[in-house]
Amino acid sequence: MCTVSFIPSQDNIIITSNRDEHVDRAKAILPKSYSLNNITITYPKDPKGNGTWFAYNEFGTVVVLLNGADEKHTTKEAYKKSRGLIVLDIIASKQPLIIWENSNLDAIEPFTLVLFYENKLYQLRWNEIEKSKVTLDTTQHHIWSSATLYTSEIRNQRQQWFENFIKTTQQIQPQDAIHFHTKTQSDNLENGLLIQRKNGVQTKNVTQLVISKKQLSMSHFDVNEYNQSSKISVTI
Repeated sequence: MCTVSFIPSQDNIIITSNRDEHVDRAKAILPKSYSLNNITITYPKDPKGNGTWFAYNEFGTVVVLLNGADEKHTTKEAYKKSRGLIVLDIIASKQPLIIWENSNLDAIEPFTLVLFYENKLYQLRWNEIEKSKVTLDTTQHHIWSSATLYTSEIRNQRQQWFENFIKTTQQIQPQDAIHFHTKTQSDNLENGLLIQRKNGVQTKNVTQLVISKKQLSMSHFDVNEYNQSSKISVTI
């Protein structure tokens, strides 16, 4: 939930997420489908909070979480609800934007959501003071890096790495996006796409959703255990 890219290609849309967490955090449960509010939702589960950082539903709505808003915040001792559960609140609705507008986020830690809904792309943010909603161009590529882990300077640098990847890769395929998310600046364990910091924070999972006209296909793997992988597809 700390690096997310959105890439429209010739035949589909590719959304890829790197989840950075402390090494001691429990291993994520592989993606599967659940029923919430009579809506089928597919997502990998965080066993600590029972929420998720990446989910899609049967209507083709997608929600991806990043920790933090536009700037790094000071973490409080306790919050009333996990941000991963906010993802489920929104994805388990046929009208996610209304849920967002009506949600009370007081005492919730700052976060960013990437929402793909009815073929439109939104950036939703909560910074502990107010909510914001920005509509983004779905014909353009986008990348987000969490403000809690990366300074504005590093985020800009990562943006340049992404721009270079887009410019130098023709007809980008899902595996190209995975390569970018796992191989870019591989020697830079502090701020590369796969991090492994001395404080124990590391990239634990890579999750990707490929959206075509008729199908959504999610791939997910544990970075340290490539054999522990999962792929699930649904027809829409």
